[in-house]
Amino acid sequence: MSEKKLKFNSKTIHGGQEPDKAYGAVMPPIYQTSTYAQTTPGGHQGYEYSRSANPTRTALENSLASIENGKYGLAFASGLSAMDAVIKLLNPGDEVVSTNDLYGGSYRLFKQVFEKYGITFHFIGMQDANTIEQYINDRTKLIWVETPTNPMMNVIDIKAVSLLAKKHGLLLAVDNTFATPYLQQPLDLGADIVMHSATKYLGGHSDVVVGALVVKEKELADRLYFLQNASGAVCGPMDSFLVLRGIKTLHVRMQRHCENGRAIAEFLKDHPKIEKVYWPGFVDHPNHEIAKNQMKDFGGMVSFVTKGSNYADAIKIVERLQVFTLAESLGGVESLAGHPASMTHASIPKEEREKSGVVDALIRLSVGIEDVDDLIADLQQAIVQ
Repeated sequence: MSEKKLKFNSKTIHGGQEPDKAYGAVMPPIYQTSTYAQTTPGGHQGYEYSRSANPTRTALENSLASIENGKYGLAFASGLSAMDAVIKLLNPGDEVVSTNDLYGGSYRLFKQVFEKYGITFHFIGMQDANTIEQYINDRTKLIWVETPTNPMMNVIDIKAVSLLAKKHGLLLAVDNTFATPYLQQPLDLGADIVMHSATKYLGGHSDVVVGALVVKEKELADRLYFLQNASGAVCGPMDSFLVLRGIKTLHVRMQRHCENGRAIAEFLKDHPKIEKVYWPGFVDHPNHEIAKNQMKDFGGMVSFVTKGSNYADAIKIVERLQVFTLAESLGGVESLAGHPASMTHASIPKEEREKSGVVDALIRLSVGIEDVDDLIADLQQAIVQ
């Protein structure tokens, strides 16, 4: 059957994949090699040095392109190194419009690394796509979108932003880490570049650090492939294998993440000691209708604040959790809890992060695939003590 006819659940297993040419291995072998024999200078079988290309990484990149409905996939050593390649498409004097509610590491990369090379970043709320245009000028070259956002779960209308980007001849890059291609496919909504921290849901087992980019246009892909090779921040064959294996169960894991996420969000919303819950599935979420239109479901990420928005209460809750693990990261099969102000978003100045709602009392949950009754019981004991 043509790959174009495969539905998503089949693409996670078969998309871009074929049995290994050497012995017919169903899973791509781990080509743990740095270099490849040549019969004459330049006479090789498509691989000469593993920074430039490696068969295991190629298998992952083909899978990434397939599940995002793109044509070209690129795998990197981390999500931030994938972002690094995107910003290196720009020149000194160029400007970027970015959502103001984004992962702290992304903010740090933009502000503390690339700003000193003459690239200007504007961090704005994008819940209303119409507000973006006032920040666009002749120097603007890129719009950076994260949706749902980390950790406030704001939803941005990708299709509306893509129309704006095309109107002004800008690139649109979308960080799709929280949603995954199971829930939304930004390239189909008009984005030029989709980015993942594949460390999270794509890998799915908290055992690897990998980043990914997917695009449709060859010219853009060629520019990114050049940067990938020239800068050298590639993932190794073992990491590629682990993410490729994770992708093969993405659809079944995401279904349970979504089911459990919904149950946890509803439990917290009804809890007398919880003041506010952030989750796109609620009908009173500011962009709930957009989420319904561009996402298949609402994901397993939930953030909340206790009554009184007390920092000490938040810390006590995350310290008491027993099934949820207090840890950085997200998207693994196990449930994780984090305190963004002191963990994932600590690199953002307090004044800046609080503008987007990342207050000291905010708790972020990555709801795993355990039995949901155990997760609810764990939250209950941590909150009521």
